[in-house]
Amino acid sequence: MFCIKVDNIPEEVCQIDDELKAIYHSQDSFCIWTFKSVNERNEFVKYSAAMKKDKRQEFYEQNYV
Repeated sequence: MFCIKVDNIPEEVCQIDDELKAIYHSQDSFCIWTFKSVNERNEFVKYSAAMKKDKRQEFYEQNYV
């Protein structure tokens, strides 16, 4: 396990059920996408698995916003 210590995580992020979040990281960014249902989250993870960050963000905006 890798932990990155931060001084302040917004409370809004902490209050979201973990099963409704998808997390992505690269060398220069850390993204958290949130969903209305576990099924949406699982679908997003399944279909965006091989995508780079920009494509993944575009896919999210087209399908879940």
